[in-house]
Amino acid sequence: MARTASLSGFPEWLPQERLVELHVLDTLRKTFELHGFSSIETRAVETVGQLLRKGEIDKEVYGLSRLQEDEDAPGGEGGKSDKADPNALALHFDLTVPFARYVVENAGYLAFPFRRYQIQKVWRGERPQEGRAREFTQADIDVVGDGELPFRYDVEIALVIAEALSALPIPDFRLRINNRKLAEGFYRGIGLTDTAGVLRSIDKLEKLGGEKVAELLKSELGATDGQAALALQLASIRTEDTSFVAQVRAFGVTDELLEEGLSELEQVIEAAVQRAPGKVVADLSIARGLDYYTGTVVETVLVGHEQLGSICSGGRYDALASKGNRKFPGVGLSIGVTRLVSRILSQEFATASRSVPTAVLVALNNDDSWSAAQDVAAQLRGRGIATEVAAKAEKFGKQIKFADRRGIPFVWFTDDDGKHQVKDIRTGEQVDADPASWEPSAEDLHVRITTR
Repeated sequence: MARTASLSGFPEWLPQERLVELHVLDTLRKTFELHGFSSIETRAVETVGQLLRKGEIDKEVYGLSRLQEDEDAPGGEGGKSDKADPNALALHFDLTVPFARYVVENAGYLAFPFRRYQIQKVWRGERPQEGRAREFTQADIDVVGDGELPFRYDVEIALVIAEALSALPIPDFRLRINNRKLAEGFYRGIGLTDTAGVLRSIDKLEKLGGEKVAELLKSELGATDGQAALALQLASIRTEDTSFVAQVRAFGVTDELLEEGLSELEQVIEAAVQRAPGKVVADLSIARGLDYYTGTVVETVLVGHEQLGSICSGGRYDALASKGNRKFPGVGLSIGVTRLVSRILSQEFATASRSVPTAVLVALNNDDSWSAAQDVAAQLRGRGIATEVAAKAEKFGKQIKFADRRGIPFVWFTDDDGKHQVKDIRTGEQVDADPASWEPSAEDLHVRITTR
């Protein structure tokens, strides 16, 4: 992990580190599929118009163009990239916007509510630092409805993510959950009409602090001292149970949207207290900067590693996907896999037991024994034992050293009489073996991920 990258912001793992990442990915896949989510993959590119239609994030989007400009081609077909051209191509910066497009285009083939998970690379032009890369992997789950989507899915999504994160080799975590309806209704109730602007300001609270956010509210949104103070007081509420409801109502602010948001957040927290105790907190400072969120919003932090930022975020969106009068509301959460894996590796929360999947190296007595060695390897592989065959008939000591450098625990020998022995090069123990029946211990059969 101390290596210097040749290209900043584009992480590449060593084989042993990649095995840890694969463990994380496999664990997420298993959990998502246990809950009935289907896997999909969308293309890496979208049109600029598609990517930028919700939220102002154009500074982070990588445009796509050919090195040689084609004067006869439009911007979206391989000509020079032009962010003003809505048909120009760009790399996707998240998986939610491409998924919304996918749903609209394939609505006639999908059964709703549609449950999907998606694990892919995304690209974002951010300043590289720990936890922030320009190319990184996300793991998303979403449920999308046709016309309507029961609120109960907001609750379920939070519980699935809590289960998935609990299965990973990471420290304790907290899902910090709020509801945009609650926040927007409160702002309306105190007389702040540009609720989206207030949310964007509140979203900067942890970065700028309360005093500077209050100044933003007053200078950019025309808030009075009293309104700014109330908005910050709302954002200060954090509870591990449903007691936030009484705290909000104590302000005496009335608004229909506020009441709807309070009820929805109460349902999420109530279910979490029962089914994921200690993993979820109602945090009324969570706003999420993207404009497409309309209800539940979530950010997740590792306890003791809050400076890393959110490792999982998302929420409810009611109008991101639509086709004419047909709307596809959804709710989803996205795990920053690369951010998580970088912290797992740097802090050694998990390590792979070896750097290769190979359990056995079949040694060669001489160059003529290569074919027979391949027969042994085929028998072992046929029973699920990962096996390599030595490339050269060097001295046995050199072949053993090669296995040791590769992290292979066993070396297989066949003498001229056709008798077989296998050596555990870690202990030096060598025993007779039959390629049709010998098996390593369960611990050595596959790479193990050990945690601390």
